[in-house]
Amino acid sequence: MWDDAFPSFLIGLREGLEAGLIVSILVATLVRAEARSRLPQVWTGVLAAVAVAMSFGAVLTFTAASMPQTAQEAFGGTLSVIAVAFVTAMVFWMRRSARGLSGELKEKVTGALAMGSGVLILTSFLAVGREGLETALFLWTTARAAGESAGPMTGAAIGLVLATGLCWGLYRRVLKINLTKFFTATGAVLIVIAAGVLGYGLRDLQEGGVLPGKTAYAVDLASSVDAGSWYSTLIQGVLNLTPTMTWLQVLAYVAYLAVVMTLFVRGVRTTAPKRAKERREREPKAGRPQRRRPVWVVPAAVVAVPAVIAGFVVALSRPKPAGDQTVAVSETECGKGFTAPKPGRQTFQMQNTGSKTSEVYLIDPSTSAVYGEIEGLAPGTTRDLVATVAGGTYAWRCVPTGGKAVTSKPVTVSGGGASKPVVPVSEQDLAGPLTAYKAYVGQGLATLVGQTRTLADDIRGNHLDKARTDWLTAHLTYSSLGAAYGTFEDFDKKINGRADGLADGVNDKDFSGFHRIEYGLWHGQSAKDLTGPAQQLATDSAGLQKAFPTQDFDPGDLPLRAHEILENTLQFELTGDTDEGSGTNLATADANLSGTRELLTVLKPLLTSRAPKVLPTVDADIARVQKLLDAAHDGGHWTPVDRLAQTDRQHLNGATGQLLEDLAPIPDLLEIRKSA
Repeated sequence: MWDDAFPSFLIGLREGLEAGLIVSILVATLVRAEARSRLPQVWTGVLAAVAVAMSFGAVLTFTAASMPQTAQEAFGGTLSVIAVAFVTAMVFWMRRSARGLSGELKEKVTGALAMGSGVLILTSFLAVGREGLETALFLWTTARAAGESAGPMTGAAIGLVLATGLCWGLYRRVLKINLTKFFTATGAVLIVIAAGVLGYGLRDLQEGGVLPGKTAYAVDLASSVDAGSWYSTLIQGVLNLTPTMTWLQVLAYVAYLAVVMTLFVRGVRTTAPKRAKERREREPKAGRPQRRRPVWVVPAAVVAVPAVIAGFVVALSRPKPAGDQTVAVSETECGKGFTAPKPGRQTFQMQNTGSKTSEVYLIDPSTSAVYGEIEGLAPGTTRDLVATVAGGTYAWRCVPTGGKAVTSKPVTVSGGGASKPVVPVSEQDLAGPLTAYKAYVGQGLATLVGQTRTLADDIRGNHLDKARTDWLTAHLTYSSLGAAYGTFEDFDKKINGRADGLADGVNDKDFSGFHRIEYGLWHGQSAKDLTGPAQQLATDSAGLQKAFPTQDFDPGDLPLRAHEILENTLQFELTGDTDEGSGTNLATADANLSGTRELLTVLKPLLTSRAPKVLPTVDADIARVQKLLDAAHDGGHWTPVDRLAQTDRQHLNGATGQLLEDLAPIPDLLEIRKSA
């Protein structure tokens, strides 16, 4: 975690010390001016600055979270570049200003004392506020780069605590620090870190489609560098240098480092040390007594105002709430509350007023074409249904679980052009795709039987190195048949079952199939120990091949599996949850992707006629995921999930998540509709 924590620790220490020095000088000046009664005004300004910084951080976090994946990357990349600009300016300003900071602030405080409490609050607010905003922005960018790691926040907290202790020591005159040397040394380190943040930000902009060249790699060491090693992790966490970098990243990193570091070093060498002239302290006169107000009013206001503004900004960034119409869903009140809406995109609040869980559809009553739907609406609950309404006739169809479908009274919408409903799908429509896919599975099972027999022969002959290669070949064949798993009945558990949930885990007698053999092959078990499980796998594979033609394959499963195959991939393979030692989860993910591609091929005619824009979008997503998987594959070697570079793993998860999001409409588009 320290590799993620160090950059944030350094920025927390620097910015905390910078802000703390400013506050210390303000406080010391007031104390020496015998104006202790004005100290609460300083702390009020500091509190306001902290509140603004935290509110700014909240806005960054929650507005980004509500964006699509590509928009998040573009947003994060832009702010990373801005953060680099701020940090660069801060480094040069502090190098130049460290020696004269005390005298400059004393003059400002002296003037503020004569002008009233508001000016003193503003002085302390402005003095600390800039550091707070810079810290919030830089921490947000480094935390985003670290993903779910708690390192950045931990490092920042340690840095701020240490800075607070140092400032207290300086104020009490128990410590002496050469601030010029301190800010020069840390400035040089921050320039190196900022170069990495710049490269990371530009990569995000490429992933978000803002900048070109996201596949033009200048450096690709993924196959030769162990991304999980301590040195690789340290370099990635501190410097944001990854085994795979584009030309734009490399050129920007080198150019920034060469130019900024040269200017920084040149400025340090050419700036001759100067002695600050002695300044006579002018004792300010006590200000006029002012009307007293409750001491909590101003501090409460300076915290509440930025928090309210931040909440307002976050609220505006969220999707708009549901429309005005609340429509009842039940056997007796189906469609109650539904009136003719205006043409355009509408959001209806569907409220189940009955006693049964229901499905509800917005339909054309003459053709049963579907414009929108909700499944599994529980009694007493309300959910939003979004649909585009144009000229035509509309009604609600409510289908309670175990009950009779009910259709509401139709309403007519005038104007707005023609709407595009989802054309209903019948079992007959899916018969052709089902036949084609069953043929694909049949061929795959025939191949699997031969491969598992070869695997059993390898183990029986004590050829364990060859067995490891043949194990992966057979397992990938099975993994490419994902849309048929639901029809395999008990065979799937026997062939590809996991040790999770078994009483003795990997040592349980019921642990069998591919993962049982994987565990043995990669944990030093002998051929004798594995001969039985390997022979059983071959037997079960042959049994599945024989049983499959007679098994019940629901045609409605095909559209569902278009999304579910990769949903399981994201849950189990890309987390490494199913790895029993081979480190081949990404190979399995690749096979799952191939299986999804095959399924989409047989569904293509139905999808093209109903939603022509879906497949081109999905194809682009698949190509993106495929490229990321290919980058983790070198010949017969696959990078284990836990050894992926952190940024590569984030990009793979993000790309798979985007693919799942674009696959999500397919089950609804091709669902076999229930009739009234």
